[in-house]
Amino acid sequence: MKYLELTFPNAAQDLACDEALLEYFEQARSGEELLRIWQPDDYYVVVGHGNRLRDEVETAACVADKIPVLRRCSGGGTVLQGPGCLNYSLIVRQDSFTSALVQAAFDFVLARHRLTVEALTARPVSLRGLSDLAIGERKFSGNAQYRKRDYVLVHGTFLLHFDLRAIEKYLKLPIKQPEYRHQRGHGDFLVNLEVDATKLCEALRLRWAADQQFTAIPEAIMNRLLNERYGCAAWNEKF
Repeated sequence: MKYLELTFPNAAQDLACDEALLEYFEQARSGEELLRIWQPDDYYVVVGHGNRLRDEVETAACVADKIPVLRRCSGGGTVLQGPGCLNYSLIVRQDSFTSALVQAAFDFVLARHRLTVEALTARPVSLRGLSDLAIGERKFSGNAQYRKRDYVLVHGTFLLHFDLRAIEKYLKLPIKQPEYRHQRGHGDFLVNLEVDATKLCEALRLRWAADQQFTAIPEAIMNRLLNERYGCAAWNEKF
């Protein structure tokens, strides 16, 4: 598997990069796969593809504090990105999974991430809901996916040393919740792993055997997607 550790200075670029990488591998059809790791330095909100801003985001607080609000290509819930949050993006072949079902891709990825975190923390980790990883009843990783014909983008977050109070400030309680949440607020539902980011990066890279550096950043595709989607209010504010 290829490996890319790359964080852009601009939130829209980070989101565009994930979709551009999926499109690049779909076009190339080389059979190769990729693990990307990125860690934002600034706070910004990322809304799932079909979510409504007014239902998910504390827009007045975001405007007052100049917190950007963007929309990603994949489904899933709304998240706050920022320091103390580690992101992974996997570009994986469809034929890696036991079936074409969405859950099969989540199971394939999250089973490996569960084992990785258990080895680092010596604590039992479970897959909860459709695509959460949790310790006990508290979530530390949310995940989503976006599919093409031959490849799937599965990406998500790990809360390591995140300011959970910021999530309370900028995000509303989601309308759609997994059963195990029981209407808990963000601070009671989420938990930090308190794991060193470098150690987690190394463990993920080992787990996925991502031992080949990837350098062919698809800048032309990224720029197109920035112009068509991630850099446009029409995309980010469409619902």
